[in-house]
Formats: sequence, structure tokens, C-alpha cells
Amino acid sequence: MTELPGFIAVETGDDNDLPLAIAWALADGRIKHTLIQPDDTWLDDELNELNGYSLEELHNFGASPLDVIRELENDHFNATLYTAGIYSDEAALARLFDTYGIDPFIELAPADSLYPELASGDWSRARSALFGEMGLEPLRPEHEVEVMLRLHEQLGKV
Repeated sequence: MTELPGFIAVETGDDNDLPLAIAWALADGRIKHTLIQPDDTWLDDELNELNGYSLEELHNFGASPLDVIRELENDHFNATLYTAGIYSDEAALARLFDTYGIDPFIELAPADSLYPELASGDWSRARSALFGEMGLEPLRPEHEVEVMLRLHEQLGKV
């Protein structure tokens, strides 16, 4: 079986670097996904916009930021991961790592860089079309990763 690229997506709150949920692909195409328990230092006095999640839901069903980092390290240490939202994902991941004073051990790259043969904008248009065809939501990280994997397959890279 061909090893697939590592795709990653982070769902954030309105401030664009508050990590709420994360998903990434494994080399065999499986997807890991979890909500993230917000660290107390991440929350303002006024409640942050949590994209429809409640604090209780994030605390009860989410993984601690340190557990997310450890799991990501187990799966992708010193790897380049590909994302559709490089700036917001970088900011959210920086917040995860900075909370513990850990140097990031992954590098992010734009997912469309895997396809230099495509004209500018073709990957984004194909991605948008695939979201519609699959009936998935672009803001959900597990959906984002699933679409990037499927698009990789459709572009004949598997």
C-alpha cells in the first residue's frame, strides 16, 4: 500500500488561534480526530466564541492539549503535514505548543503544494466541489482531512 501524506486540520474559535478540535491522517489513510480541552490561559474573561461547542462539552469530551501533542508526536514526529488552512492551523498549533514551552516538531505546508501540475486555484475549486459532493462541512477538521485524502486519491497520487 502506498504511504499517504499527512494531512492535518484544526478547528478554531473566532479569534482564529483558539484550538477547539483537531484531525490528522495517518499514512494508511485512517483519520484521528478529537475535541481539545481549552487550557485556562486560552480563555478570556468574556467567553470566547467556541463554534457551537460548550466549555462543558470541550472539557468532558476533549483531550488535554498535552495529550494531543503527545499523540501527534507519536504519529508525525519531524514530519511535514499538509493543510488547507496553513495560517490558522499554524496559529492554533503554536498556541498548543507554546502552552507547554514545547518546540513544534512538525512543519506545515499548503496541501496544494503536493500538486504542482495543477493550475493556480484548481486544487481549491476541486476541494470545494468535493465538499459539496460528499455533503461534508469545511469547518470540521475530520471532514477537511477526509476531503484532502479523497482529493489526493482522485488526483491519481495513490
